[in-house]
Amino acid sequence: DEFNLHLTGDIHAITAANNLLAAAIDARMFHEATQSDAALFRRLCPGDTFARGMVPRLEKLKISKRNPRELTQDEISRFVR
Repeated sequence: DEFNLHLTGDIHAITAANNLLAAAIDARMFHEATQSDAALFRRLCPGDTFARGMVPRLEKLKISKRNPRELTQDEISRFVR
């Protein structure tokens, strides 16, 4: 029996997903290298509250504050990097 994976469309999807991931990583590295902590923080937290998805990152960093204006410079630096 002949083994055929029929990967014609799958290879394209895998390539597209790989390129998308590479572009996301490249953009993150570029912004971290060229932006200050304050600029990154303003973009991540434009309002007075953290988005729900940011709370697990705060907990992982052992930051208990939930108001972005209460963070110290050290906490802001750890949060954005």
